[in-house]
Amino acid sequence: MFFYCYINHISIEKNIMNILIKFLLILFTTFNLYSEYKITVLATNISNYGGFGEWSFSALYESENESVLFDTGFHEDTVLHNANVLNKDLSKVNKVVLSHFHSDHTGGLIKLRKAYKKINKYAFSEVYVARGFFDQRYAKNGRKEGPGNYQDSLEFKKDAEKEGIKFIILDDYKMIANNIYVTGTVERTVESYNGPKGYFLDEKLTIPDIIKDDQSVGMLTDNGWVMMSGCGHSGIINTAKKLQSIKNVPVYGAIGGFHLFKATDKTITQTASWLKENGLTKFMGGHCTGIYAAETIADIIGITRENLSHTAIGSVLTKDLTIIRSSVE
Repeated sequence: MFFYCYINHISIEKNIMNILIKFLLILFTTFNLYSEYKITVLATNISNYGGFGEWSFSALYESENESVLFDTGFHEDTVLHNANVLNKDLSKVNKVVLSHFHSDHTGGLIKLRKAYKKINKYAFSEVYVARGFFDQRYAKNGRKEGPGNYQDSLEFKKDAEKEGIKFIILDDYKMIANNIYVTGTVERTVESYNGPKGYFLDEKLTIPDIIKDDQSVGMLTDNGWVMMSGCGHSGIINTAKKLQSIKNVPVYGAIGGFHLFKATDKTITQTASWLKENGLTKFMGGHCTGIYAAETIADIIGITRENLSHTAIGSVLTKDLTIIRSSVE
């Protein structure tokens, strides 16, 4: 009887061990597959040969089992064209994050959905925006301003939804893929507003628009956060602090537009000092960042040449956080 119980006990232990080993193998495999990723810039001011350069931003995140597009450029054909030039397959993109409503970040969305939904019915169908994205804006001359080169915000929403696009409106952060977070609304505790003036939220032009729908993406890596921003209208420090509220680790890398091209030397210095204290090592400042601002931040922090990029179309950040520059950089 004792011998039987002993053998049975060993058998149970082996079964438990086998189950545990299988679980760990699945977990390890899943992690490895997902960790094989890279980020490629598809739209910004500087173009490589054959690409369309414009005042806009878009970047493609690719892993073995998921592709996410961050922003969609200004003109409706820009991202489509540049993806083709770079041999990027966008048919696997189901999720899109829009940093804010401005047309230079939302102009390609509907065209992209139309182009790929016949190949993949879920393509470009899940779109994350922050609260306030569909607020109607007005220019000083009274003209309406909306997303995607539309004047009327709700017309844009209506036409997008007609194509099968579903908008997910965020108030707070959300993990949309493994270690990929959208910030949602960013609390403005340091910078109050970083962006253009002259737009309003009412027809009487009494409520200035400070683009409260601005949001960014954070990728959690072994080295810390990699922050991806469209324009950073909420402020690069505020956005970094939002990511650190999710997990308090260094902000190791930053890629995208940070709206510092008109910033004062004082603002650039303060921004660089905070980023230095919080671990910034890789900087790919494109679009509205400004070359002077990017170079100044790099000098203050001590970012080496191989860790600095002015982010042209075709610039890449690999899974091991190596910067591969476009041909024109």
